Amino acid sequence: MTKKGQDDFSLVEQAKKGCQQSFARLMERHQPAVFHLMLRMAKDREDANDLTLEAFGKAFTRLGSYAPSYAFSTWLYKIAVNNCIDFVRRKRLQLLSIDNAIDAGEGEQDFRETLRTDHLDPEQFIIRKQRIELMRRCMDQLTDKYRQMLEMRYDLDLSYEEIATELNVPLGTVKAQLFRAKELLGELLLDRGCGAYVEAPLRRRAC
Repeated sequence: MTKKGQDDFSLVEQAKKGCQQSFARLMERHQPAVFHLMLRMAKDREDANDLTLEAFGKAFTRLGSYAPSYAFSTWLYKIAVNNCIDFVRRKRLQLLSIDNAIDAGEGEQDFRETLRTDHLDPEQFIIRKQRIELMRRCMDQLTDKYRQMLEMRYDLDLSYEEIATELNVPLGTVKAQLFRAKELLGELLLDRGCGAYVEAPLRRRAC
């Protein structure tokens, strides 16, 4: 664990005991990075500010569930990202009723036949769920170091530079370890006979 990680762990333990000052120090330490992440996702500074505060609020209420298996920052970023994803989805909801024809100026037009949905049909949903479960089982077989690298890169969408800064390691080390982690994950998936649909996604992720 890095010195920063050790400091975070101490502050978390104090915050769990009700020390609001310790949580305030955690917030002061990580707020800039969380805000930057929220801004990248939400594309709006006001929304990013609100989402940052929401993330820390949710982290504070869930602090008892935090375990030092991962860095506090990784745990915090995951809360922030999941909350932001929910926000973006809600914001993108279209309230237009497709059951009503639209007056386009030259008579009403019915667009119901041309609209497409992003929702999966039941078969696609089951396949996707099985793939996610398989990926998670294989991820669990990796060492903590490699699993954390993959989660920070793909679950939290952090750049190589952000991972290097967060873990306090050289950029070259991040790239090398991520490359090795993807190799190991690919081997685990191929061992399970999943080469037909795994190799292409891994190549895309490697780019």
